[in-house]
Amino acid sequence: MAQNHTTTATPQAVIAASLRRERTRAGLSLSEVANRAGIAKSTLSQLESGSGNPSLETLWALCVALDMPFSRLLDPPRPAVQVIRAGEGPVVAAEQSEYRATLLASGIPNARRDLFRITAEPGHPRESDPHIPGVIEHVLLATGRALVGPIEAPVELGPGDYIAYPGDAPHVFEALEPGTWATLVIEYG
Repeated sequence: MAQNHTTTATPQAVIAASLRRERTRAGLSLSEVANRAGIAKSTLSQLESGSGNPSLETLWALCVALDMPFSRLLDPPRPAVQVIRAGEGPVVAAEQSEYRATLLASGIPNARRDLFRITAEPGHPRESDPHIPGVIEHVLLATGRALVGPIEAPVELGPGDYIAYPGDAPHVFEALEPGTWATLVIEYG
């Protein structure tokens, strides 16, 4: 019988430990990482101490500044068999839209890909700044309808539709129907 192992660390604690680890690995000061990410040094200090509630935009900026896959911020060590039920998993919300990303799996070393469940509601599109160079995003829409892809030429997707596009250029995910959700795979070059 399979067992469901869950971690007891909060998402903020996992992010804090990951930021400290990756900044140390890169040999960068708080000031240097904050400057590269375009955030206040005090914000980074709060995040590394486990306080604060970072937005998706702030976390992506930090990943670009540290030249690292997004999943390294959210993915603590896990067992060989992992089950994440619908509605569970580490969730990060966007600042300006009803868009949430739940990390489902990160790439094993040297695989460099992450898997997310995306939930979004109509209203404000999720416009993403470019990620680290070489990133390709793959989206498979499960339910609803959405405009997805390069910001200058998004494509309307329906259930079962798939798109791949450069994630190292500005891109968008805009839900057109309530309850829209998709699977997102981010492939790092």
